[in-house]
Amino acid sequence: PFHKPPNPTNNRAFNLYNMSKEDPLSQILDKAKPHISTLTFGSVVGYCSGAAAKKVGKAVAVLAGICFIAVQSAVYSGYVAVDWNKVKDDAIAKVDTDGDGEMTLKDFKNYWKKVKAILTKNIPSAGGFSLGFMYGLKYN
Repeated sequence: PFHKPPNPTNNRAFNLYNMSKEDPLSQILDKAKPHISTLTFGSVVGYCSGAAAKKVGKAVAVLAGICFIAVQSAVYSGYVAVDWNKVKDDAIAKVDTDGDGEMTLKDFKNYWKKVKAILTKNIPSAGGFSLGFMYGLKYN
């Protein structure tokens, strides 16, 4: 009815447990422990949002490029006439947040503030969101 305690030298489960303590992933995680503990929910969702924004941005850029090529081909062929200066002025007027008639760093900062306010509303630990977002844009 009584079982002998396992002999550490002969017990396969015990040896596998000791080996797992020394596996490469465990060692990496041990070294990264201080950095992993600083990861927040905000930084993780920021990274995911940045990665998604990059993918969507690339798709929008491709679509805009295709549209421009199509319109400019029609202009070149003489089917339509386009006043590109008016198109430029109208486009800038739509996205210019400070009303100075040009896209400046201030306009981009205003848009970033709006986007960040939308994406971080009611998010716990949203402090790392910006850093995660930028990391997602750059490394994905």
